[in-house]
Amino acid sequence: MIYYTGDIHGSAKGIIAFAQHYELTESDIIVILGDVGANYYGNRRDRYCKDALARIKPTVFCIHGNHERRPDTLAGYKQKEWNGGLVWYEDEYPNLLFARDGDIFTMEGTRHLVIGGAYSVDKYYRLENDLLWFADEQPSAEIKTYVEDQITKNRIDIVLSHTCPYKYEPRDAFLPMIDQSTVDDSTERWLDGIEEKVDYKAWLCGHWHIEKQIDKLRFLFHDVVSLEMIKRGFK
Repeated sequence: MIYYTGDIHGSAKGIIAFAQHYELTESDIIVILGDVGANYYGNRRDRYCKDALARIKPTVFCIHGNHERRPDTLAGYKQKEWNGGLVWYEDEYPNLLFARDGDIFTMEGTRHLVIGGAYSVDKYYRLENDLLWFADEQPSAEIKTYVEDQITKNRIDIVLSHTCPYKYEPRDAFLPMIDQSTVDDSTERWLDGIEEKVDYKAWLCGHWHIEKQIDKLRFLFHDVVSLEMIKRGFK
């Protein structure tokens, strides 16, 4: 079975409790929709998260968020083919996989398009206070071109992204202390164009720290939903 959830920011307690309660096995997959926190600090603190996720049996399939490093920039990661797409992994944590943006992964007969990344609305606060911020947090021009090419050639059932298309931005979730005129929403506006061109059956995203459904798009944070639950809404 495939399960989907939102950002965990380095805390694996919820996923561990879920996996243990439902007795998940090696044949199961848990999808985290970005900001996993396993590649954030770039030091031993990341390993606390990785060690915890390695203790559960399911494969943990990770989408790129904005508050984390891209694994292809880190030493020790290898790349392999997995379910039709490419993923990065470490030998020490074989069940922890990081998806390449723009690839299509077929899991349980369902084709998932991955589009990671987003803008950090707290970018300037982070820079002013010597906190970590990653310049490659959003999809690059190369990634965008690859995604655009993929959607012209392939059927897509489910889109897995970190942020959402601009038309679905949950303005009720905007942080009141953030001046929205400083926010770069180019990724969301680009996703609007992708959303218009893809005949998808469901779209799942994290990033916004809310649980909400709008049309065929679902925001996830702490909630965990299964592929079977998502399929019930397929049209």
